[in-house]
Amino acid sequence: MTTSVPASVERPTRVRYGILFFLFIVTAVNYADRATLSIVGTSLSDELGIDTIGMGYIFSAFAWAYVICQIPGGWLLDRFGSRRVYFWSITIWSLLTLFQGFVGGFSATTAVIVLFGLRFLLGMAEAPSFPANARIVAWWFPTAERGMASAIFNSAQYFATVLFAPIMGWITHAHGWPPVFWFMGIVGLLMAAVWPRFIYGPRDHPAANAAEVSHIEDGGGLVDMDQQGAGKAPVRWSVIGQLLANRMLIGIYFAQYCITTLTWFFLTWFPIYLIKEKGMTILQVGFVAVLPALCGFGGGILGGWFSDRMLRRGHSLTVARKTPIVVGLLLSVSMVACNYVSSQGAVIFFMSLAFFGKGIGALGWAVVSDTSPKSATGLCGGLFNTFGNTAGIVTPIAIGYIIHLTGSFSWALVYVSAHAAMAVVSYLFLVGEIKRVELTDS
Repeated sequence: MTTSVPASVERPTRVRYGILFFLFIVTAVNYADRATLSIVGTSLSDELGIDTIGMGYIFSAFAWAYVICQIPGGWLLDRFGSRRVYFWSITIWSLLTLFQGFVGGFSATTAVIVLFGLRFLLGMAEAPSFPANARIVAWWFPTAERGMASAIFNSAQYFATVLFAPIMGWITHAHGWPPVFWFMGIVGLLMAAVWPRFIYGPRDHPAANAAEVSHIEDGGGLVDMDQQGAGKAPVRWSVIGQLLANRMLIGIYFAQYCITTLTWFFLTWFPIYLIKEKGMTILQVGFVAVLPALCGFGGGILGGWFSDRMLRRGHSLTVARKTPIVVGLLLSVSMVACNYVSSQGAVIFFMSLAFFGKGIGALGWAVVSDTSPKSATGLCGGLFNTFGNTAGIVTPIAIGYIIHLTGSFSWALVYVSAHAAMAVVSYLFLVGEIKRVELTDS
């Protein structure tokens, strides 16, 4: 006869790390699907006869829908739960990625319109993904582990380039640009197929024991977030009003807009910058882009580890989160140095340093998990991503016009670096103390 071990002495399982690993992989595919157009952009624009301004608008199509659908996406997550909504999000965005590979069969004008439309729909489909990541981390991780967990899933944006940019560059070089979309679409559909087998809540997961659930709950994890009746209140404009009236949140949201400007430069114009400004081939870019991405990935892991370590050593949540954010983003300003060097090696060095810094400072999603009201985590994450990814609309278009008017990328790099500096100012002088927001009844 066996006897059960009380949860108080039972060794906690570590299922949450498996959940985090799968989030990391799905997020890498998510970002690779966004970045497909930047990798094939030169070949596609030459074939279809699209100028820099036109490419800027096509690059921005994703972000228009992504921004518009953040609040609805956050509401869907709070209403139906992360597991179900994320499954449909992965499935739909993968199909839309696959369909982009067929636009070459249309006339040039029609292809541009269809591609814009598919990128717009892609943005709609991916809208719930990052708020869902933040919800799942708040679901599965105690506060003292949340910085590292959030940094890991957020650093997947860099790992996406490390893993997929060389593959997409080689496919484009060897077979043309349409197979890139087909390949990434199939990879995404495989992720969707296995998603329901991996993702459960802490109380429902067959491999998580009571000790792990207690560890998460006692440390501030929201283990009952998606239980029946939990967090399922309808969206009220009064709640959105309270969130937007909070100075701390507005500072966090504005800083995320500035930080995401760097992300969207990297996702859209960076490969074209290396080709047209620095004379690299598409095959070279597929491999050279890996180094800044690796540095961003390493910086992301380091920033999350350092933040959680400060928290465990007794520093306040405010100091533990703000310190790596400010230090990292100050390093990101170094991107402007690329305007004063001529060698390709020096350019890659400063770009790598800038993205290493951005990785260190990319703790916004940890801050969202720390500050979101318990009954509106999806909605608060949706607002955060709405502000942040407005940069996805503005940045590609602004840089397209800057290049068109000046004939070079120099002022574009000034534009991006200045946004990193403004994010530092926001965290230092606007955000104030970082703490969870409590909603009032109305």
